[in-house]
Amino acid sequence: MSLAHTYPRLLADVGGTNVRFALIRAPGAPISDERNLVCADYPGLYEAAKTYLDPLAIKPVWAAFGIATAIAGDHVKMTNHGWAFSQAELKTQLDLAELTIINDFTALALSLPTLDDAELVKVGGGERNPDLPIALLGAGTGLGVSGLIPAHQPGEAPRWIPLQGEGGHVSFSPFNHKEDEILRILRQEFGHVSAERLLSGPGLQNLYKALAELNSQPNENPSAAEITERAVAGTCTLCKETVDTFCAMLGSASANLAITLGARGGLYIGGGIVPRLGEYFANSPFRRRFEQKGRFSDYLAAVPSFVIVAKNPALRGTAAALDALAARKA
Repeated sequence: MSLAHTYPRLLADVGGTNVRFALIRAPGAPISDERNLVCADYPGLYEAAKTYLDPLAIKPVWAAFGIATAIAGDHVKMTNHGWAFSQAELKTQLDLAELTIINDFTALALSLPTLDDAELVKVGGGERNPDLPIALLGAGTGLGVSGLIPAHQPGEAPRWIPLQGEGGHVSFSPFNHKEDEILRILRQEFGHVSAERLLSGPGLQNLYKALAELNSQPNENPSAAEITERAVAGTCTLCKETVDTFCAMLGSASANLAITLGARGGLYIGGGIVPRLGEYFANSPFRRRFEQKGRFSDYLAAVPSFVIVAKNPALRGTAAALDALAARKA
């Protein structure tokens, strides 16, 4: 099959708040025509895609969408947004020859081999080993988790198997007495308290609320953006405690993931929250907590951690998913 018959290709990164669309118009062409739409403005993914495509007067042939939810069968329902659809029906509506739907953090994982040093900020650790597993997580509207498992031997051209899981919904594990109390407060409201209940935008608000109760302070109900802005500016001690606690908890969750995957190829952090913290994150309790793992502290101290600062890298991951599909069909 000629690759030319698979173009134009439509790409999308579908989060709980925004959906980002782009095109690859022809073989060898770069990703172009990027546009961001707000999910809440559209009744479904088809309507958002149509709004994107109509002004371009272009008909895609293949498409790949990374979406923030579990992918298990034809029916897809988002975890942190109301969109739900049938993959087969969406393929028909968009008149596509091929449609690939993957988890959004699987798409982000597929982008990792394409990132250069300027698109990453290293936060501690040793050197990455290019032949060992890679861990990935990131906080935004939810908590995404993925990774890459090497399918090559040392010295061979790199080939990676991306993980497609829902690690953000594992049970939250407290590290100290204060976190025990935070868990107690959140359990009263949610019953099961997942890591995502704390390590996400809504999680920052949950964490602020719990700390306000523990500190006998009023809950002013700030947004997640307001919490991080005030913490970075140093204008609110409760916001700073919230963000510092968030960073420490993220360190524990990251360490758990790195140990589980044996991710001596590095830990990568994406999502919308951490990259915006900049130097604040580098100086936060994250890395110290990451390495606080008892008998495995030395093991984790050698694992490098990187914040992804590339623009819309998940779109590259969806492009890579289509390249892999084309290779399988060749």
